[in-house]
Amino acid sequence: MKVLLRKNVSKLGKIGEVVNVKPGYARNYLLPQGLATEPTEANVKRVEAEKAAYLEQLAKERAQLQAKAQLVDGKEITISARANEEGHLYGSVGPAQIAAVLAEAGAFVEPETVQLREPIRQLDKYDVTLDFGEEVTATIHVWIVPIREPGEEAPAEEAQEPETSADEDTQ
Repeated sequence: MKVLLRKNVSKLGKIGEVVNVKPGYARNYLLPQGLATEPTEANVKRVEAEKAAYLEQLAKERAQLQAKAQLVDGKEITISARANEEGHLYGSVGPAQIAAVLAEAGAFVEPETVQLREPIRQLDKYDVTLDFGEEVTATIHVWIVPIREPGEEAPAEEAQEPETSADEDTQ
Protein backbone atom coordinates (compact mmCIF):
# COMPACT_ATOMS: atom_id res chain seq x y z
CA MET A 1 0.00 0.00 0.00
CA LYS A 2 1.39 3.44 -0.92
CA VAL A 3 1.17 6.26 1.60
CA LEU A 4 2.35 9.86 1.67
CA LEU A 5 4.36 10.66 4.80
CA ARG A 6 3.21 13.75 6.72
CA LYS A 7 6.08 13.55 9.22
CA ASN A 8 9.54 11.98 9.36
CA VAL A 9 9.33 8.33 10.35
CA SER A 10 12.57 6.64 11.35
CA LYS A 11 13.64 3.75 9.13
CA LEU A 12 10.81 4.54 6.71
CA GLY A 13 11.21 7.98 5.15
CA LYS A 14 11.00 11.74 5.43
CA ILE A 15 8.12 14.17 5.17
CA GLY A 16 6.64 14.41 1.66
CA GLU A 17 7.87 11.02 0.44
CA VAL A 18 5.55 8.39 -1.01
CA VAL A 19 6.51 4.99 0.43
CA ASN A 20 5.22 1.49 0.00
CA VAL A 21 4.25 -0.23 3.29
CA LYS A 22 2.22 -3.23 4.34
CA PRO A 23 -1.51 -2.49 4.61
CA GLY A 24 -1.70 -3.41 8.30
CA TYR A 25 1.16 -1.03 9.19
CA ALA A 26 -0.59 1.78 7.32
CA ARG A 27 -4.07 1.06 8.73
CA ASN A 28 -3.03 0.37 12.33
CA TYR A 29 -0.15 2.80 12.90
CA LEU A 30 0.67 5.38 10.23
CA LEU A 31 -2.83 6.61 9.38
CA PRO A 32 -4.28 6.72 12.95
CA GLN A 33 -1.18 8.51 14.30
CA GLY A 34 -1.38 11.14 11.57
CA LEU A 35 2.07 10.20 10.25
CA ALA A 36 0.82 9.43 6.75
CA THR A 37 -2.09 9.97 4.42
CA GLU A 38 -3.27 8.76 1.02
CA PRO A 39 -1.16 10.13 -1.86
CA THR A 40 -3.85 12.16 -3.66
CA GLU A 41 -3.10 15.43 -5.49
CA ALA A 42 -4.76 17.55 -2.79
CA ASN A 43 -2.87 15.72 -0.03
CA VAL A 44 0.43 16.10 -1.90
CA LYS A 45 -0.08 19.89 -2.10
CA ARG A 46 -1.05 20.08 1.58
CA VAL A 47 1.96 17.99 2.64
CA GLU A 48 4.29 20.15 0.53
CA ALA A 49 3.03 23.23 2.41
CA GLU A 50 3.51 21.38 5.72
CA LYS A 51 7.02 20.38 4.60
CA ALA A 52 7.94 24.00 3.82
CA ALA A 53 6.72 25.11 7.26
CA TYR A 54 8.59 22.19 8.85
CA LEU A 55 11.85 23.08 7.07
CA GLU A 56 11.50 26.73 8.11
CA GLN A 57 10.93 25.70 11.75
CA LEU A 58 13.87 23.29 11.51
CA ALA A 59 16.15 26.09 10.27
CA LYS A 60 15.14 28.29 13.23
CA GLU A 61 15.76 25.47 15.71
CA ARG A 62 19.12 24.69 14.12
CA ALA A 63 20.18 28.34 14.41
CA GLN A 64 19.22 28.32 18.11
CA LEU A 65 21.12 25.08 18.67
CA GLN A 66 24.21 26.47 16.91
CA ALA A 67 24.10 29.58 19.09
CA LYS A 68 23.88 27.41 22.20
CA ALA A 69 26.75 25.22 20.95
CA GLN A 70 28.96 28.26 20.29
CA LEU A 71 28.26 29.46 23.83
CA VAL A 72 29.70 26.30 25.41
CA ASP A 73 32.24 25.18 22.79
CA GLY A 74 35.74 25.05 24.26
CA LYS A 75 34.53 25.94 27.76
CA GLU A 76 36.49 24.47 30.67
CA ILE A 77 34.68 23.38 33.81
CA THR A 78 35.95 21.89 37.04
CA ILE A 79 34.13 19.27 39.07
CA SER A 80 35.30 18.36 42.55
CA ALA A 81 34.79 14.77 43.61
CA ARG A 82 35.94 12.52 46.44
CA ALA A 83 38.78 10.23 45.42
CA ASN A 84 41.35 7.91 46.97
CA GLU A 85 45.13 8.36 46.84
CA GLU A 86 45.41 6.62 43.43
CA GLY A 87 42.95 9.06 41.87
CA HIS A 88 39.96 6.70 41.61
CA LEU A 89 36.66 8.34 42.45
CA TYR A 90 34.50 6.88 45.20
CA GLY A 91 31.50 7.40 42.97
CA SER A 92 31.33 8.60 39.40
CA VAL A 93 30.65 11.78 37.47
CA GLY A 94 27.89 11.52 34.90
CA PRO A 95 25.98 13.71 32.47
CA ALA A 96 23.73 15.17 35.18
CA GLN A 97 26.67 16.54 37.19
CA ILE A 98 28.28 18.00 34.06
CA ALA A 99 24.99 19.66 33.04
CA ALA A 100 24.57 21.05 36.57
CA VAL A 101 28.04 22.62 36.58
CA LEU A 102 27.40 24.12 33.13
CA ALA A 103 24.10 25.54 34.44
CA GLU A 104 25.97 27.19 37.34
CA ALA A 105 28.28 28.75 34.75
CA GLY A 106 25.27 30.14 32.88
CA ALA A 107 25.11 27.61 30.02
CA PHE A 108 21.93 25.60 30.39
CA VAL A 109 22.04 22.21 28.62
CA GLU A 110 20.01 19.08 29.07
CA PRO A 111 21.81 16.06 30.57
CA GLU A 112 20.79 14.10 27.46
CA THR A 113 23.06 16.27 25.32
CA VAL A 114 26.17 15.23 27.28
CA GLN A 115 27.73 12.28 25.45
CA LEU A 116 29.80 9.98 27.68
CA ARG A 117 30.74 6.44 26.68
CA GLU A 118 30.81 5.56 30.37
CA PRO A 119 30.68 7.55 33.60
CA ILE A 120 33.91 9.25 34.66
CA ARG A 121 35.56 7.35 37.51
CA GLN A 122 39.07 8.84 37.71
CA LEU A 123 40.72 12.20 38.34
CA ASP A 124 41.88 13.70 35.04
CA LYS A 125 40.97 16.09 32.23
CA TYR A 126 38.33 14.85 29.80
CA ASP A 127 37.08 16.21 26.49
CA VAL A 128 33.31 15.75 26.51
CA THR A 129 31.09 16.11 23.45
CA LEU A 130 27.71 17.77 23.68
CA ASP A 131 25.30 16.61 20.96
CA PHE A 132 22.47 19.11 20.53
CA GLY A 133 20.87 17.19 17.66
CA GLU A 134 20.52 18.17 14.00
CA GLU A 135 24.26 17.49 13.61
CA VAL A 136 25.17 20.35 15.99
CA THR A 137 27.91 19.44 18.48
CA ALA A 138 30.28 21.18 20.85
CA THR A 139 33.26 20.01 22.91
CA ILE A 140 33.95 21.07 26.48
CA HIS A 141 36.91 20.30 28.72
CA VAL A 142 36.06 18.79 32.09
CA TRP A 143 38.60 18.73 34.91
CA ILE A 144 37.89 16.25 37.68
CA VAL A 145 39.77 17.30 40.80
CA PRO A 146 39.83 15.85 44.34
CA ILE A 147 38.07 17.58 47.19
CA ARG A 148 39.23 17.62 50.75
CA GLU A 149 36.31 17.09 53.05
CA PRO A 150 36.24 19.57 55.93
CA GLY A 151 35.46 16.67 58.28
CA GLU A 152 38.57 14.68 57.31
CA GLU A 153 40.96 16.68 59.53
CA ALA A 154 38.42 17.46 62.23
CA PRO A 155 38.33 14.00 63.91
CA ALA A 156 42.02 14.25 64.80
CA GLU A 157 41.46 17.67 66.39
CA GLU A 158 38.33 16.48 68.21
CA ALA A 159 40.28 13.57 69.65
CA GLN A 160 42.75 16.04 71.17
CA GLU A 161 40.14 18.39 72.58
CA PRO A 162 38.53 15.87 74.98
CA GLU A 163 41.98 14.99 76.31
CA THR A 164 42.68 18.64 77.16
CA SER A 165 39.27 19.03 78.73
CA ALA A 166 39.93 15.89 80.78
CA ASP A 167 43.17 17.46 81.98
CA GLU A 168 41.31 20.60 82.97
CA ASP A 169 38.78 18.55 84.97
CA THR A 170 41.56 16.86 86.98
CA GLN A 171 43.12 20.18 87.95
